[in-house]
Amino acid sequence: MNRREFLQGFLVAVGSGLIASSIVGIAQAAAPTRDLTAFQDASYIYIATVRKDGNQSQAARVWFIVTPDNKILIDTNSDSWKAKRIKRGSPVLIWLGSTTGPAFIGKAEIIDDKAIQDSMIEKIPEKYFLARIGFFGPKRAKFDDGQIITIRISPVRDLPDGFVSSPGTPAPLLAKDL
Repeated sequence: MNRREFLQGFLVAVGSGLIASSIVGIAQAAAPTRDLTAFQDASYIYIATVRKDGNQSQAARVWFIVTPDNKILIDTNSDSWKAKRIKRGSPVLIWLGSTTGPAFIGKAEIIDDKAIQDSMIEKIPEKYFLARIGFFGPKRAKFDDGQIITIRISPVRDLPDGFVSSPGTPAPLLAKDL
């Protein structure tokens, strides 16, 4: 399977049919598509945020889950740089599998919904062995104490072939035509 084929479909339906989706707020830009199965089967994504100066941060490897509505959920320490940047509205750069893997730019939001947090608490251990045996992973007490937060990521557009993580260099714009 070539990269283009791989990149088609992130917003495809789970199960027997396909749903056509578009991301709200993208003027004249085609909505990205990703292969949901590839994300569900992947162990890690790499996430970078945009610093105040407009440059990329260092991409961090994180655990994640994909929601039924085709969003990506991660948890992170509430005082992390990625949390601080997302709180101020930073877009996110996401790579699948490695910092040279297929990439997209997305919108991220901090979610303070206990049902979504509970979903993370349940699903991360299902996917990751170290969480299953209790070494890492989200816990209700950490959410309740404000130690960790959940971030929901909505893909906005694919990044060009060959786009790699390059901390300290200008980040791409959220929409192509800006």
